[in-house]
Amino acid sequence: MKLRIGKIEILSSYLIWVVDSCISITSTLFIYLLFSYTLGVDIDTSLMRNMTILSIVTSFLYTRLCKTHQGIIRHTTVAELTRLVYAMFLKSITFLILAYITLDYVGRFIYTLIFADFICALFLQMFMRTLIVNFYIHIVHFTSKDKEKVFIYGTSQAAVSLAKYLRGEDLQYEVKGFLTRNKAESSLRIMGYPIFYLGEKKDFEKSFKQSKVETILFINADDLHGDENLTAYSLEHDIAMRIAPMVETGDNTTSFQLRNVQIEDLLGRDEIVVNMSKLKEGLTNRIIMVTGAAGSIGSEICRQLCQFQPQLLILFDFSETAMYEINMELRNHFPDVPIQAIIGDVRDRNRVESQVKRYRPHIIFHAAAYKHVPLMEEHPCEAVHTNIGGTQIVAETAIRYDVEKFIMISTDKAVRPSNVMGATKRLAEMYIQSLGTAIKENKIPGKTSFVTTRFGNVLGSNGSVIPLFRKQIEAGGPITVTHPDIIRYFMTIPEACRLVLEAAFLGEGNDIFIFDMGKPIRIVDLAKKMISLSGLRKDIDIQIKYTGLRPGEKLYEELLYKRECTMPTDNPKIFRAQTIRLEYNQIREHVDHLLSTAYTYNKLETVRYMKLIDPEFVSQSSIYESLDAEKKDVPLIEKKTINN
Repeated sequence: MKLRIGKIEILSSYLIWVVDSCISITSTLFIYLLFSYTLGVDIDTSLMRNMTILSIVTSFLYTRLCKTHQGIIRHTTVAELTRLVYAMFLKSITFLILAYITLDYVGRFIYTLIFADFICALFLQMFMRTLIVNFYIHIVHFTSKDKEKVFIYGTSQAAVSLAKYLRGEDLQYEVKGFLTRNKAESSLRIMGYPIFYLGEKKDFEKSFKQSKVETILFINADDLHGDENLTAYSLEHDIAMRIAPMVETGDNTTSFQLRNVQIEDLLGRDEIVVNMSKLKEGLTNRIIMVTGAAGSIGSEICRQLCQFQPQLLILFDFSETAMYEINMELRNHFPDVPIQAIIGDVRDRNRVESQVKRYRPHIIFHAAAYKHVPLMEEHPCEAVHTNIGGTQIVAETAIRYDVEKFIMISTDKAVRPSNVMGATKRLAEMYIQSLGTAIKENKIPGKTSFVTTRFGNVLGSNGSVIPLFRKQIEAGGPITVTHPDIIRYFMTIPEACRLVLEAAFLGEGNDIFIFDMGKPIRIVDLAKKMISLSGLRKDIDIQIKYTGLRPGEKLYEELLYKRECTMPTDNPKIFRAQTIRLEYNQIREHVDHLLSTAYTYNKLETVRYMKLIDPEFVSQSSIYESLDAEKKDVPLIEKKTINN
């Protein structure tokens, strides 16, 4: 081992070995001379020579055997110091044994001499290490004028380990202290670093101004979004935040991987807890099909399904490149899971039926859908074909081939829809509900249980504002926000998919499950946070430009239909909506007519008929607003609340 400052080698392990041994030898001679002088004893030259030779041999031998020189001095621990104790103890025992063999008298004087030598040698060796460490720290401090001054959040063992890691590595960070919410720790120090108490806002300002710190290091994301006041202060005052999770390297040593805080870290919430035993029972050794498997939601569902060792996982999607990527990823990460990738379109009844007939899945997760609001506003006929027609084809095929469960992924935009995309998802929900009701009432044969899951925006999904904002920031701005008051619910993709899996096994079927999306977030606040996290300043480095609501867009989304109320489930993050009874034959007739109209590619007629089926569909900021005045007072489809 070697001691380095930056790239400069200061002390090699062999030099440390020699220094330790020389200190031990010096200690022996010093103690012998001290005792002789203090007690007025004449110095025996031959005895002194023999003691020196013996000390040289034992010092070099035992420090070598105990490997006192192999520890990195700047990372000296109690375990390393214990090696010194062992080496000096063996030296003392050797001296004592030889004293009994060679001397005529071995008494209190000899015992005291050997013990004093033991204590003196240990003290000098530890003192030498302390000097080296302090010298190293001062040299680093002297050469770190350009280094980034940081606070470490918390005083846990992991936080202390991070401080040791930063002090020992050639990194561009200089630790200035620890931050704590525990007032009792404010008068203490760790590794020589002060601990700053964070109470009120004035404490924040005092700590940061006093230390001139511009960066905070968090051990994990839980600490980050668990202290909203600190993160808010950091964003407001352009203080950088980084996460440094601890990782175990291959040689059983600890390291840290520092990364910048992402907006997902700030928006993250407590880990979702799901009923693993129920999921294992329902998913293990089952044949499962996922439509839209190459999309952001579908691909994450596939990743999580693989953890439950299904008998076969069928990926169904029409996107060749995206399918290739998710197929290769799953095969690499889950080599023991049988995976079958199928290129196909949910709008192609023959293709869907041929694959369901061939593989006979027990469960289908239907994630295939068009979901980009402005695009679907321009292409309503395509939205109807995929979101309604595709759902109809997959659902009817599932019934025909005795699929046990059909789980549809819906959206909060299906509630009182203001755009074509949301309306198509709402009509798909209505069709699924009517199918489930018809099966329960024995009006159509089948055993398929239908489940609909409804949630808001997911972080990082295709079309999410977060990837868009990142690209705009990288391009130098401006960030485009449609309206200063627009709000949205957000959830991480893994979180949403875990809830989808659990919702699949809640209730008795024909249910709509709504997820707890947390607090709504203003999109402009999201943009401001992303600008700050990028180390830039709003209105100086990056502008925010308001572009107006897009066609079909509304200021806020809802998760509940006005005729629905919620009831709790076993999972506090999932609620069951009181569903609405829909007559299957009636809705089937109107859906078939809508699909026929959509195949004429007459946009106005297609949207007009959608509004007749669902009077709740009221367009906003759209060319279809004029159609709302034409809707009949009496809806085409009779609805009746079902008591779950």
